[in-house]
Amino acid sequence: MKSTTLSLALVTLTTLSASAMAQDAKPAAAEKERCYGVAMAGKNDCAAGPGTTCAGTAKMDYQANAWKYVPAGTCTTIKTPKGMGSLTTTKS
Repeated sequence: MKSTTLSLALVTLTTLSASAMAQDAKPAAAEKERCYGVAMAGKNDCAAGPGTTCAGTAKMDYQANAWKYVPAGTCTTIKTPKGMGSLTTTKS
């Protein structure tokens, strides 16, 4: 009986903890935007274009079709050796 009660308590605690983390993640994502052309090779957050899968797959620095999350409203002010950050993918 003790192990059943302990297991139930652990499942409940895990569920509540996961729920709290999910709620905390939503506001953080809303405060960020995808910024293309600013990620260093292998440091992109996702979507690095054809031939890549997701996070960490950018083949070169400032790859135009790879994005990184940045604070909302800052993307187009980020200067790189290849130009400014972009809210949309551009040609490399």
